[in-house]
Amino acid sequence: MPRIHMLLQLPRLKDPKIRMRYVSSTHDVDAKELLGTLPNWYVNHLREKGILKNEFGKAWRNYYTLKPGGKLEIFKVDEPGVVASLWVTIAAKDHRFLRNIVIRAYWDGEGEPSVESPIGDFFLQGHRVHQLGTFTSTHGAPNWNAYSLLLGASSGGFYSFLLMPFEKARIEIENLGVEEVSSLYYIIGYYTGVNVSEMGRLHAVWRRERQVKPGEFYMILKAKGRGHYVGVYLYMRGLSLKNPPAGGLGFLEGNVRIEADGEVAYQATGTEDYFLSGWYFSGGPYTAPFHGLIHKSDENHEIAAYRFHILDPIPFRESLTVTTPHGEWNEVEADYSSVAYWYDPLPALGRRGFHCGGLGRYPLFGGY
Repeated sequence: MPRIHMLLQLPRLKDPKIRMRYVSSTHDVDAKELLGTLPNWYVNHLREKGILKNEFGKAWRNYYTLKPGGKLEIFKVDEPGVVASLWVTIAAKDHRFLRNIVIRAYWDGEGEPSVESPIGDFFLQGHRVHQLGTFTSTHGAPNWNAYSLLLGASSGGFYSFLLMPFEKARIEIENLGVEEVSSLYYIIGYYTGVNVSEMGRLHAVWRRERQVKPGEFYMILKAKGRGHYVGVYLYMRGLSLKNPPAGGLGFLEGNVRIEADGEVAYQATGTEDYFLSGWYFSGGPYTAPFHGLIHKSDENHEIAAYRFHILDPIPFRESLTVTTPHGEWNEVEADYSSVAYWYDPLPALGRRGFHCGGLGRYPLFGGY
């Protein structure tokens, strides 16, 4: 039904005040500066072909570079609108760039970001690394593509169709790694002329506990105010090396729990059950429009999965808490990280005291 509904919307004429625009990483540069980045043999080849003249003027480049510690503002609009699509691709020597490059979004002039996450986790790509042009996990697992309707990675690119309403907007990328990002490409599509006064603002927060605490739930999200929960990307890795419970995946015995306004809104019967699967994801990895298992490794005791509540959003008026035990009694040693997605009015994350857990406070990758 959702696909049919979207197709039925295509022929409907839009309000003439609504405009669609795209911005990209293509920008003007000095031609002489650009030539300085090209190999001499290629410059000579261009001259021989008559393509390159001795006069230097303006040229263009499709990408940006980003030095260690550098920030790049990729989007800024000072009138109401909605970001409808976002595409990014990156080349970097740092094989951990998916964790070391951070995306942040600021809505309506706020000084604190409403979206803050390592870029890999935001696009459902958690603990993968980039090696020799192929995405692999930190332990050499196969390609982890994800093809959800909202977020994912497809053949080297990352995409988002999560709607992001705003009165004003600013999106930036920061390189927290020690290696230069050699090329960052992006294309962002957005609408203007839209009334966003009754729309919530997208929020996304990344959290990580390299060693979840015995006897305590892992906190995916704790939000206050009014809004609705959209979903989560969750990565789990068992750390028990001696006689690990359930073959190393015993943490999946935990039941995801969602409380809205102090009442239980959802209670799973197991972690994999929340992701609409069963028996420890017995069928292996798959991707579907609103849920999927991106990665499973029995050898390394790893699970990476996502679920979006698009047809069954969970609203809340005062508060929302999303937690999961690590094992039936919070007894399994494990490394958990997650990105929670939800809509609610401002203020942004920082003013609620729920910062992006881990960024700037300890090494993002720990010992691996």
